[in-house]
Amino acid sequence: MSIAAESRAAQERTVLIVPGMHCAGCMAKVERGLGAVAGVSAARVNLTARQVSVAHDAGVTTPALVDALAALGFPAQPRADELAPPPSAVKPLLAPLGVAGFAAMNVMLLSVSIWSGADGATRELFHWLSAAIGIPAIAYAGRVFFASAWGALKHGRTNMDVPISIGVTLATVLSLYETVTGGADAWFDGTLMLLLFLLAGRALDAAMRDKARAGVDALLRQAAPGALVVGRDASVEWIAAHELVPGMVMRVAAGERLAADGEIVSGLSRVDNSLLTGESAPVAVGLGGTVHAGTLNLDGAIDVRVTAAGQGTTLAEIAKLMDASGQARSRYVRIADRASRLYAPAVHTLAALSFAGWMIAGAGLHQSLVIAIAVLIITCPCALGLAVPVAQVVACGALMKRGIMVKDGSALERLAGVDRALLDKTGTLTLGRPVPDPAVLDALDGQAAGVALALASHSRHPLSRALVEALAARGIRAADLADVAEEPGLGIRGTWAGKAAALRRPGEGSGAAIGSAAGSGAGGGMATALDIAGQPVWLIPFADRVRPDADEALADLARLGVEASILSGDNGVAVGEVARSTGLTAQASASPIDKRDAIARLQGAGRKVLMAGDGLNDGPALAAADASIAPGTASDVGRQAADFVFLGDSLDALPRAVRAARRTMAVVRENFALAIGYNVLAVPLAMAGKVTPLIAAAAMSLSSLIVIANSLRLARAAR
Repeated sequence: MSIAAESRAAQERTVLIVPGMHCAGCMAKVERGLGAVAGVSAARVNLTARQVSVAHDAGVTTPALVDALAALGFPAQPRADELAPPPSAVKPLLAPLGVAGFAAMNVMLLSVSIWSGADGATRELFHWLSAAIGIPAIAYAGRVFFASAWGALKHGRTNMDVPISIGVTLATVLSLYETVTGGADAWFDGTLMLLLFLLAGRALDAAMRDKARAGVDALLRQAAPGALVVGRDASVEWIAAHELVPGMVMRVAAGERLAADGEIVSGLSRVDNSLLTGESAPVAVGLGGTVHAGTLNLDGAIDVRVTAAGQGTTLAEIAKLMDASGQARSRYVRIADRASRLYAPAVHTLAALSFAGWMIAGAGLHQSLVIAIAVLIITCPCALGLAVPVAQVVACGALMKRGIMVKDGSALERLAGVDRALLDKTGTLTLGRPVPDPAVLDALDGQAAGVALALASHSRHPLSRALVEALAARGIRAADLADVAEEPGLGIRGTWAGKAAALRRPGEGSGAAIGSAAGSGAGGGMATALDIAGQPVWLIPFADRVRPDADEALADLARLGVEASILSGDNGVAVGEVARSTGLTAQASASPIDKRDAIARLQGAGRKVLMAGDGLNDGPALAAADASIAPGTASDVGRQAADFVFLGDSLDALPRAVRAARRTMAVVRENFALAIGYNVLAVPLAMAGKVTPLIAAAAMSLSSLIVIANSLRLARAAR
């Protein structure tokens, strides 16, 4: 083995939960700090999940990594389960937000009386009441910022929360001083209003981040929680999935999902592999066949010898691919995070210059401090903090009204820049529902159609269900059958009017197949044969129809500068038919790794990729793409892994979402321009002593309201 290969073999991976990270500056500090630890080769932060993945030598221990992060001011803990869900980022903010809002409303009511002319003892009473309400509320609601700021300062660094905490603390202390000494002004209302806007922006942002990582959790739920295991003495015992080990024999009944990967040692059935491969047609399996955790056993009972369980299953490997892909995508630094890098040093400098300048000018400690506080308050990043999340929330609401659910608001930024789209076939470009050839159904006589309906109604096979739906819609009534039985992998048989009748696999029986000429639309070979003794055999082909407006949607994407192609796990025949129908280039039989690698190649060439898919096999690709979308009919994994989910059958959701994302980013840029323009105008006035802390708080609130009003224009973004 080469030295490089030995080094790679010795590498280990540790995942740590770091709840204190909340911006791009935190991400950079964590990655740089861990990268400086001896034996660490790479550290990659997933800001959405508040975790960091560390590649290191075997000699580097987890406690050493935790200590290194603690030295940087970021308490951390190892993730017990590598694929366990991260803690919620929004829940810790809800109580402080509620307290700040409730206290701000009450203190504002008292302030209105003071502004209306209350004087003397009445004013002093209202100031004391404001202090009684405001100080505990500020202490509780502000702890989110105080704890973060103290952790940064304690380790010799700064972040956005430091100037916020200084401004809030000084304004509160000075307000209490004014109350005790009978001063004319107290600014508890402005301080609470400041906290309210800051917490609202942070909660909205956290809510969007919380939605961003749910695909892995949904994926792992696809496997059965356990299995019946057959012992050497033929006894049967239920064993939880995490206790299964290779060599055990699982007994899987029809209709059950598999809890582990394995090899069939007894029985014959069909399995639904659509979650893994995207293929809509079930696959017949028998002795020696390979089956995977999470797939559905459709027909007969099978005994399966476990070959891989727990973290070793194909399902878990796909989950790890999704997790790793999410880590890569989380390195995208959002506009708000980039802006936060410059905020803290700029505000500290302005406030310090204001205080020092007025002290030199002889204004005295009290006036200099009031002016410095006004600068800190007027520059508080409420408008900056709301610029992105408010625009995202409004755009998400507009898209939801048009049947497009946005699961990760930051994906609007990524979607706005896409110039390449990769589309899965089954369930994405197509409806994902096999439909029998209407010409063949029209040609069936009433009795034959009734027999077909009766036979199909006894099966859970997707083709049988589609046939039942189509025949029932035509008003066909089921014939009376006897001795109906389904043979796994072969078909359904019964007796009608004393004659043998069957819906079977084409080619299993004899006789000419009527309707084969109509089979050109069979969608890659999906067909069933209706065989009634003494009558010709009818071949009923099925097709997975392309979405009705696919051509218009693809043309719309092209006009937006987004080049599209097909990337599918389906077989080449089925994919080729859809490629010819839509005029797109295509790659067929692509595994989850193939799809992820295809996206990586495009991204390496500088393309911004939108992935549209619906199955478990699309999960890693959906997570790896710059932005992703899934139909509402997708698997749980597909819906959870995607940034967007569109409802209904229209593929117009793709260009509609791209247009809305681009409009959203235009408004976000306007919001930042408004917020920066406000500071350019307001800060000089505050530094010149023309603005009191109360006016500063009102001006800060006004700038936030202007940003909100501008964002409301996005209510029509999805049109």
